Amino acid sequence: MQSMTGYGKAEYAENGISLTVEIKTVNNRFLDIIPKYPRAFIALDDSIRKTVQSKINRGRAELFITFSDTSEGSKKIVIDEALCGQYVNAAKFLGERFGLTDDFTVTSLFKTPDCVTEEVSDENSELIGEILNKTLVAALDELIKMRKIEGEKLKKDVLARNDEVERLVGEISVRAPKIKAEYEQRITERMTEILGTADYDRSRMLQEVALFADRTNIDEELTRLKSHISQLRNICRDDIDVGKKLDFLMQEFNREANTVCSKSNDIEITKYALALKNEIEKIREQVQNIE
Repeated sequence: MQSMTGYGKAEYAENGISLTVEIKTVNNRFLDIIPKYPRAFIALDDSIRKTVQSKINRGRAELFITFSDTSEGSKKIVIDEALCGQYVNAAKFLGERFGLTDDFTVTSLFKTPDCVTEEVSDENSELIGEILNKTLVAALDELIKMRKIEGEKLKKDVLARNDEVERLVGEISVRAPKIKAEYEQRITERMTEILGTADYDRSRMLQEVALFADRTNIDEELTRLKSHISQLRNICRDDIDVGKKLDFLMQEFNREANTVCSKSNDIEITKYALALKNEIEKIREQVQNIE
């Protein structure tokens, strides 16, 4: 089991090449990769995303890459001659049109956006790609270590709360069978109090008790809750899509707990059911952090 929250970092520094990869993840329903890196890595975007996807399934992943290369032949200057020509012609036109001195120089062109750009040389791009992939994998491995540590903490908490849910369901299971008998006793005492020794239709009273018992019967809900408790433990032993499975299961937990509350006509069961809902909500909150 892994948490969706974590941080990983890896560095490479050799032969004039310096590369740092940091990745931070937080909760998200799906995998959302947000890369932040120099323009030199745009061509590697697809490869970067596939590498991240091979390691993590869910979460909002912010990827930071810093890079510098001072090795010989690592970069090349690219001149956009057509664009430079347009700037030169524009400068001449403005000088003639407004009677200005033309001070447009080669230095001006170097400072003009996109006229002269710096790119990673073709000979070096393949090497950079290999270095980036290895460094990214190392950062992801560190991220996964942290996510697993956090995941174990979440697992321990979820299972402990599941034990409490099981205890509360057990309390309700013990209490539920007594409700019918107590209701019958209360209605009998009430009839005696009102009618004294006069005769009354006992079969009609028993019919009313039976209707009450049917309306308040929660045997099916308790059976399903016990099944969900067992399923939760089994899911926590898995490694794939644990968060999604538990998220769905918590919806089922809530449905049964709500039905128990709505059917309850007993203060003790209501007390246990409210505590049950509280524990289920705490588990649900933790599940939102699980991958």
